Amino acid sequence: MDFRTIIKGYTEAPISRHLILELLNRYKSPNDKISELLKSKELISIRRGLYTIGPKMDLPSPGPFLIANHLRGPSYVSLESALSHWNMISERAYEISSVTTKTSKTYKTPVGRYSYRQLRTPYYAYGIKKLEYSPKQTVLIASREKALCDKIVMTPKINLRSTKQTMDFLTEDLRIDIEALGTLDTEIMESWIENAPKRNSLKCSLKP
Repeated sequence: MDFRTIIKGYTEAPISRHLILELLNRYKSPNDKISELLKSKELISIRRGLYTIGPKMDLPSPGPFLIANHLRGPSYVSLESALSHWNMISERAYEISSVTTKTSKTYKTPVGRYSYRQLRTPYYAYGIKKLEYSPKQTVLIASREKALCDKIVMTPKINLRSTKQTMDFLTEDLRIDIEALGTLDTEIMESWIENAPKRNSLKCSLKP
């Protein structure tokens, strides 16, 4: 049985080395086979022990957000990536930005650049949504409200203290449409503030 047939049911998510070794257990030297697959680009290494299927295999592959969830966990997609996904900002992010409870880290992979910023619990756990791309692909992503709060909290040297400063940051720096701001659930955002960093800045963001 060829590798394409063996792996076919598993390609919509990043694949661990452990799983591949199990699937190749009929081979005399499974590790040599993995090296061969990497060389032929039928497999792509996205970090040590984690792979995705190569494009030449012509099989379903995981989307960038799902890869982000698997590269470093626990984590969820947030910041510019989530704001762009929810059409809160028009610019497309050049990297996939996520938040994690672990230390901050950036991965430069053959399938893109992925950055992770650290947030502590309990604030970390607020406003995370499950987004289903397909029956086999469900990703964790910040809601519109949480992505905006995360951006305020994690932007260096930003301490919002007035309505004008807040509006300048939201509409000029982030280029968020003022009508989009009016659709946010400010009550849920307010409920997070007690356990959030930069509480005064988040309080200001609720006023515009």
